[in-house]
Amino acid sequence: MNVNKLIDHTYLKAFGTSAEIDKLIAEAKEFDFKSVCVNPTWVAKAHAALRDTDVLVCTVIGFPLGANTTATKVFETTDALNNGADEIDMVLNVGHVKEGRYNDVQAEVAAIKQACGNHTLKVILETCYLDNDEIKKASEACYRAGADFVKTSTGFGTGGATTEAVNIMKNVFHDREVKASGGVRSIDDVKAMVEAGATRIGTSSGVKLVQGETSDTDY
Repeated sequence: MNVNKLIDHTYLKAFGTSAEIDKLIAEAKEFDFKSVCVNPTWVAKAHAALRDTDVLVCTVIGFPLGANTTATKVFETTDALNNGADEIDMVLNVGHVKEGRYNDVQAEVAAIKQACGNHTLKVILETCYLDNDEIKKASEACYRAGADFVKTSTGFGTGGATTEAVNIMKNVFHDREVKASGGVRSIDDVKAMVEAGATRIGTSSGVKLVQGETSDTDY
C-alpha cells in the first residue's frame, strides 16, 4: 500500500505560524504526500512553495463549525481557488442535518461544487455528531449534489473517523471517494480505514505513519 499518496498532510491549528506551515510543506515534499491541508490564509504560500511538485494544496471552508451562510462558503471557496487551492474540504451545516433538512444540505453542497468547477470538493459531515441514519442521508445529499468525496471529521469535534461511519459513507459513495480524518494514528488504523472504504486519510501525523510509527495526536 502506497501510504504517502493516501495522506492529506494537515495543519489547521488556530495558532499556526509561517514556521509550522514551512515545516508542513517541507515534509510534504520529502515524503511526497498527496496534499497539504491548510487554513485559507496559507493557501497562496503553499501554492507558491509546491508549484513545481505533484503535492496538491487543500484548504478548508466553513471551518470548523459549518454554520456559515452558503454565500459566505461560496465566497471562501472562490477566494481559495483564486489563491491556488486544488482541493476544497467544506464543512456542511450540521444543524441542517440534525433537523432533517437534507434538501438544504444538498443545495448548499451543489452551490459549493458549482464554485469548485473541476476542482475536487470534499464535504465534511462531522460524523461524531450524527447517528448512522443521519450519516447515510447526509452522504446521499452530498452525492446528489455532485460532491467528489465525503469526509468524516474536522478534527475539532468530539471524535474522529470510525470504520463504521466510513463504511456507511462508502456504501453511498460507491463510485466516488471517502476521506477518513481524526484519530488515524497508526498503519493499522490506516489499513482499517482503507478496508472500510477510505481512499484518503487526513492527518497531522503523516510523517509518523509513513515511518511505521504510532502517533499520540487526536488528528
